[in-house]
Amino acid sequence: MEKLSHGEVINLLLQLASMLIMARIFAEIAQKFRQPAVVGELLAGIILGPTILGTFSPEIFDFLFQSNPSANLALDGIVQVAVILLLFIAGLEVELHLVYSQGKSAISISLLGLIVPFILGFIFPYLFPSFFGFADGERLLFSLFMGTAMAITALPVVVRILMDMNMFKTKMGMVIVASAMVNDIIGWLIFSVILSFMGKSGSLSLMSTVGITLLFTIFMLTIGKGLINKVLPWINKKLAWPGGLLSLSMALCFLAAAFTEWLGIHAIFGAFLLGVAMGDSDHMSERAKEIIHQFINNIFAPLFFVSIGLKVNFFTNFSPMLVLAVLVISFAGKIIGSGFGALRSGYPVKEALAVGFGMNARGAMEIILGLIALEVGLVDEKLFVALVVMAIVTSMSSGPLMRWALKKPAI
Repeated sequence: MEKLSHGEVINLLLQLASMLIMARIFAEIAQKFRQPAVVGELLAGIILGPTILGTFSPEIFDFLFQSNPSANLALDGIVQVAVILLLFIAGLEVELHLVYSQGKSAISISLLGLIVPFILGFIFPYLFPSFFGFADGERLLFSLFMGTAMAITALPVVVRILMDMNMFKTKMGMVIVASAMVNDIIGWLIFSVILSFMGKSGSLSLMSTVGITLLFTIFMLTIGKGLINKVLPWINKKLAWPGGLLSLSMALCFLAAAFTEWLGIHAIFGAFLLGVAMGDSDHMSERAKEIIHQFINNIFAPLFFVSIGLKVNFFTNFSPMLVLAVLVISFAGKIIGSGFGALRSGYPVKEALAVGFGMNARGAMEIILGLIALEVGLVDEKLFVALVVMAIVTSMSSGPLMRWALKKPAI
């Protein structure tokens, strides 16, 4: 069994230390300006990466992040675990009973908020593939990916924004959260199918992969959820708390992730579904969720978001027209789709607009989608940078635009 050398261990530890320190500093700065911590963590990665450190002090950048391929491989493994855990806690945010309670409003807002941006995100890249950086491969697959990337809402960011605005427990807050939950489940299911086409090395045929994925989704949201609900009281009673719950939650998360990775879609989908099944249990207390959130959000999540900035040079790959096009499509699709869905559900114009702005927050989800597509060669670095910028801008603007819409006089 191979192991890291003395120097490679030192290099890996220096990488982790520098990433966590910078992430913490810039997350605190972002929160001072009432922005999500993810914005500061992404900025920390850009500073540590080839964009800033690699340009102004290439010797230090090379020493930290280029000199030891084995240490980089170990870091990549840690980052992969971080992505899986991020989707696990995103799933924990989903409360299925909340979706059921909002009924038709949540379905209308989420479906229109999924369909309209998906159509816009599909049509323009399909008609103008070279402008969006498509070079080789299947144009239909590329366009399907772009449609999905435009359609998914970042549930954790939405929840945080609504909490900051003291709107989480309001009727509008509940319908936005419920809509985002439905949006996420359908969006990730679509993306899991798209991943089947991406050259992922699954063990099964395409039809088998899609069929088993659908069956696994149904199982986890019904029987699997029921089994977890029966096992959790035993875990809470018989095992040391919170250690037993924490370790077994992580183990189940990795098992579900391994299963969907074996299917040939992606480990993150299994982690997300397991999170949904666990989070909806009556025996998964808010305190337990908070412990898991703190553990992942302050250790693993920063490592992932900082790693984004290490992958590409954001200056040399920044295309103003491409970024503008992605922003216009993303804003128009979500605001028109979700806003119209809210109007159909009986909300007045200003509140419907606020719902559209709330559903527009993208955050980590688009970045994870973009990173997977970049790694399999479906998108180029310029489009990846545009997707990261879109995720940052929509996350930063969602709260202020909601406040602006709700202050407007009714039309």
